[in-house]
Amino acid sequence: MLYRWSLVRFRKMSIKAALIDLSGTLHVEDEPTPNAVVALQRLRSSGITVKFVTNTTKDSKATLYERLVKIGFQLEVAEIYSSLSAAVAFVSNEKLNPYYLLTSDARRDFPDEDQSRPHDAVVVGLAPNAFDYEHMNKAFNVLLQNKTHKLVAVHQGKYYKRADGLALGPGCFVKGLEYATGSTATLIGKPNSYYFQSALPDGLRAEECVMIGDDANDDIAGAMQVGMQGILVKTGKFLPDALAAISPPPTAVVKNFAEAVDWILCRKQGN
Repeated sequence: MLYRWSLVRFRKMSIKAALIDLSGTLHVEDEPTPNAVVALQRLRSSGITVKFVTNTTKDSKATLYERLVKIGFQLEVAEIYSSLSAAVAFVSNEKLNPYYLLTSDARRDFPDEDQSRPHDAVVVGLAPNAFDYEHMNKAFNVLLQNKTHKLVAVHQGKYYKRADGLALGPGCFVKGLEYATGSTATLIGKPNSYYFQSALPDGLRAEECVMIGDDANDDIAGAMQVGMQGILVKTGKFLPDALAAISPPPTAVVKNFAEAVDWILCRKQGN
């Protein structure tokens, strides 16, 4: 009964902001999802605040921005809030000098390494070229040197969508380091509640925001846990089995981002 009451309350509440996942939701590599470019323009024209929230850790914020503009989307770089952004803040706040398992592009967003200090942490993102024995063994030894050394997972997604199909995310490599060293990773990105709370547009409450994404757990369950509505799209990494595993279910399940915008604007007009 309580859940039903909450769902009715969500649907009646005015939506003031949309938090939008990128890869798999707005685009897949260098191709927008169907009608996504026009749909984003329609959403902006309605007066709803837009923010792009992503667990993408392979690309820097500048690279993400350039890619999105190149394939036709209109946005400002300041509208992108990535798990890399949150991880950079964490490293700075904790005054860490990490060993990075990141792509060279993602590494651009982080502070320069302090050569006068030993590594005291390992930061793991999506870095396909670094997930080999040599790099993993270096990370393993950094963590073994001292029990206080931190294992920081920018995110621990199981998989992501590429043009050629699903591909392994960094999660299994994070879990491998946990298993081998006895460490417990500090998780920065989605579905961490800290990430969603810090991504909220200024002055807005979670109940006034909706999350649109293709990952039933990281995007939708994570956002709904802090009080947002959640619209799951059937593009990107969407799998029906993953949808069946989350509770409560998404506020809505739609075909793609363009249909998610239709869903939002329909309810906005009804308020």
